[in-house]
Amino acid sequence: MRITHFSVQGNHLHLIVEASGAAALSSAMQGLAIRMAKGINKLMGRAGKVFADRFHAHALGSPTEARNAIDYVLGNARIHAARQGRVGHTGPDRFAAAPAQLEGAHAFWRSFDDGGPPIAKPRSWLLQHGWKLAKQRRGAPAFAFP
Repeated sequence: MRITHFSVQGNHLHLIVEASGAAALSSAMQGLAIRMAKGINKLMGRAGKVFADRFHAHALGSPTEARNAIDYVLGNARIHAARQGRVGHTGPDRFAAAPAQLEGAHAFWRSFDDGGPPIAKPRSWLLQHGWKLAKQRRGAPAFAFP
């Protein structure tokens, strides 16, 4: 499994991943949850369960679905801010990462030793090129995608 886009929210994560199948995805998600829980517990000086034993998966099947998913994942902070009546947030989430350098993105991840966010470059046609063929939906964040 490769994580190609993500955003960290207050109580959940949004991920766009590439996996070879349902079994590979399930196994990788379990491993990722364990690894993240260990790191979070160590950082917070606590022990115990961090994540629920579930995740929601949806296979992206078209350029439009891929474009909408990318817009949603990278613009989720803006969506939540608007729902709470906070306006003015128009850029990508501060706690989000994508393959292309986006204006204002990756601020949180600069502390990584390698200088970048922990993501992989997409290998599928849909996430490399296909999403660019879809029109931006009304109300979606207007990021400077390549």
